[in-house]
This record gives sequence, structure tokens and C-alpha cells, in this order.
Amino acid sequence: MAFVKLLSTLRLTRLDRYILGKFLRTFGFVMLLFLILSMVVDFSEKVEDFIKRKPGWYEIVVNYYLNFIPYIVSVMLPLYVLIAVIFFTSRMAYNSEVISILNAGVSFKRFLRPYLVGAAGIALLSLLGSHWFIPMANKKRLAFEHKFVWLNNDKGKSSDVHMYLDPNTKIFVQSYSKRDSSVYGFRLERFKNKQLVSLIKADTCMWLGPPDHWQIAGFTEHFFIDSTERIINGLNQRRTMRLNFEPNDFVRYLEQKEMLTTAEMQHFISRERARGMGNVKQYQVESARRSTEPVSLLILTIIGAAVAARKVRGGLGVHLITGIGLGALFIFLTKMSVALSTNLHIPPHIGVWIPNTIFAIIAVRLYRNAQS
Repeated sequence: MAFVKLLSTLRLTRLDRYILGKFLRTFGFVMLLFLILSMVVDFSEKVEDFIKRKPGWYEIVVNYYLNFIPYIVSVMLPLYVLIAVIFFTSRMAYNSEVISILNAGVSFKRFLRPYLVGAAGIALLSLLGSHWFIPMANKKRLAFEHKFVWLNNDKGKSSDVHMYLDPNTKIFVQSYSKRDSSVYGFRLERFKNKQLVSLIKADTCMWLGPPDHWQIAGFTEHFFIDSTERIINGLNQRRTMRLNFEPNDFVRYLEQKEMLTTAEMQHFISRERARGMGNVKQYQVESARRSTEPVSLLILTIIGAAVAARKVRGGLGVHLITGIGLGALFIFLTKMSVALSTNLHIPPHIGVWIPNTIFAIIAVRLYRNAQS
């Protein structure tokens, strides 16, 4: 509704509505075509797992493929937009519509207006989807895959783990067993004014359930007061405690960042930093990346219109090959910039903008050539 109100305030002319209608219809057709192709390819890859592990049709259709659609759209959206723009603009150029519009006194800048309106609407939906809707869908999609397809698609640190539960509480875990969610060789240290005040050593620490209930067994508790030490022996006892960590802290799915909304991701990053846990840069990169895609759509729209507005020998075929090549290059640069930002000393908010910067320069160059 907000987008419709925005369109009404823009006072679009008949020409704007004509071009915008072509843009949105072509975009819908391209997206539907690639969605069907992607789902067929994905089903062919997973059909053996479906037969072997026998998920119900409801789980396949509702829990998986309905949530697969937002995921694949988010991955391929820049390519969808670029191909759609090139496809319908090239046909307009082939039918001499673009030449007629420009010869009528419409500047190329004015000609781009409906393109940018359409791209802005798609970009707005992309922004909302990237930060909230798509991660929510990914939770269900990936839960299905972890259950029926990629059974061992997780990683984590399960031995010699040091973790801060809060600024004054630290734990050490000698080993963690995913099978029974138990910790072996457990140590809990509490500090005050940077001085160790108590220490608990336990043979095992068993997960009892959410939110944070654990049971230690075979433990000794040490209290340090001034220069004295008091020891409580609980080697033959069990004690239930509330500790601010859970089994998921030892296991990370390979696609963990895809399942977190941006708000959840920011909370996760803050929590991991406070605990002194590992590298969170990949989560920072993902959070920053989600805000770059809407800008990418606007840049690629300008590139597509500038490439396809000229009538050339070979027509639509040449334009589509050019568009697919540019789209593939953009996706490659996006993946490369994410990898570089994650693994090198490049600030995430700078690294993820590399593809947009390069393609913005290309867009300016093509835009100027289209005007001449």
C-alpha cells in the first residue's frame, strides 16, 4: 500500500505507466521462469534423500519449498532484475520505441524514471526481506534440510573451549558431547575486581533443559578469601545450577548466519563478543551485506537500461548475453567481496560495497554513452 501511495504522488505519465508495467510484468515472468527451473534442479538433487528418509509431502511442499522460494529469490534477485530490464528494453529498442521516445524530446534521464521507480519498489521489498522475512523462512528451510538432507552439516568447537558467561564469569570445557548434550572436564571461574574468588571443577555437566539449567556431578568447589582457600568436596554429589550458556553454543550450522534476522544477529554478535568467543566477522559481513542489495538493484537497473536502449545488430540475443555476463560478474564479485571481508583485515561495511562501487562506475560510464 505504501508503494501504491508513493506511485500516486509521483504523478506518473502514460509513458511512465507503460514502461513501468512492462518492467514489472517482465520481472514477474523472469522470476517465475527461473524459480521453476531452480526448484526442478533442486528437487532432482534431493529426490534420493527424499526417497531414503521419507519426509511427508506436507513437509516437502510447505516446510521446504514454500521457504525455498524466498531464499532463491534473494540469491538471484539482482540477476532477475538485470535480465528483466534488458529483455523488455531490448524489445522496445528493436521495435524503435526507444528511438521514438527520445526523438520526441524525452531525455535519457527522464526515460529512466519509471525504471528507477520499479527498481525502488523491488529494492524496498528486498530490504525488508533480507533483514527479516528471508531469515525467518530460512529457519524452516534449513531445519528441514538438517533433518532430511544434510544430517552432518554443522560445525563447532567441542574441545578445549574457553567462554565468558559475563564479564566476571568464565568457563572452560575440556570436551562436549553432542549426542547427550553433556560437558566433560568442566571448570567455572568467578572473578571480582579481576581477582579469582571461586572455582568449581566438575567431572561432568549435564544439560537439563531451557532456559539455562545444568547439573554438575563429581565436583569440588574452591573459595579464595584473601590468602586462604576453602574447599567443598562434592565428588559423590550432584548440583543443579543456572548457567548462562546452552548446547547450541558448542554447535554452529554452516548456514547459521542465514537463519538469524538482523536484530537477532546483532544480539548474537554482542553476546559472542562479551563471551570472548571466536570470530564473529562473518556475521558482521552478513549484516552489512543485507543493506547493500537494494542499492545493487538500482545500479543494475541503470546498467540494463543503458545497455539495451541502443538498437544493435543481433538485437535481443546480444543484449541478453551481455546482461547475463554482467549479472554473473556481479554475483562473482559479491561472493568474492564477502570472502575477502570475512578472511582479510577489511572492515565489513567497506568490503561489501566493493561490487556496488565497481558497478556504479560502470553504470555512470554506460549512462553517459547512452546520452550521447
